[in-house]
Amino acid sequence: MKAKWLLGLGLSGAIVLGGCRKTNYVDKAAFKSAINRYYSTRQDCLWPSPVKFPVQVDTSSYEQTKGYDALTDAGFLIRKAAEKKRFLIGSKQVTDYDLSEKGRSNWTAEQTQPGYGNFCFGHPEVTTIDGFTPTDVADAAQYTVSHHYDVASVPGWASTVEMKTAFPKVAIDTSGQQTAIATLVKSNGGWQVNSVTSADGVAIP
Repeated sequence: MKAKWLLGLGLSGAIVLGGCRKTNYVDKAAFKSAINRYYSTRQDCLWPSPVKFPVQVDTSSYEQTKGYDALTDAGFLIRKAAEKKRFLIGSKQVTDYDLSEKGRSNWTAEQTQPGYGNFCFGHPEVTTIDGFTPTDVADAAQYTVSHHYDVASVPGWASTVEMKTAFPKVAIDTSGQQTAIATLVKSNGGWQVNSVTSADGVAIP
């Protein structure tokens, strides 16, 4: 009888503990899905804001020309040497860059600014959910979720050493080591992302 009583007590304790674990369970997979839905509509692009072509830059400035030269080598731009006359002080060598046919086919036009656009190379995608707060409440209406992300569907042109050197953002964003913090809010349709902030505090709109 005593053995049966001890066995029953042990089973009851296991059920109670199991119930506690279930009560504190938070579905991280649901967090990951919600953040990925948010990311799926946000393109990662070369420039932080849309640019317009044609563009003219100082030939002697490597910092100005390196990105355009990398895109020229990728077949996206057409490069042409030119001379810019300056009042009273002669002229200087400049380089004109414009979109090629291949460039136009890979160009993401900015809908709100006619003539402007960007070269985009994929969208962020969560690789791991690293943590969340609050950690001890399973039915909270809002969570702050930290995670790592990578860039999905990166095209070949954005994977070259030259492009990653000319545009360090490409190398950083495709490293798989980027971290961010998302604020998720519970709705009737599931978790919705309210905001996402990168590790350095910059909003990911």
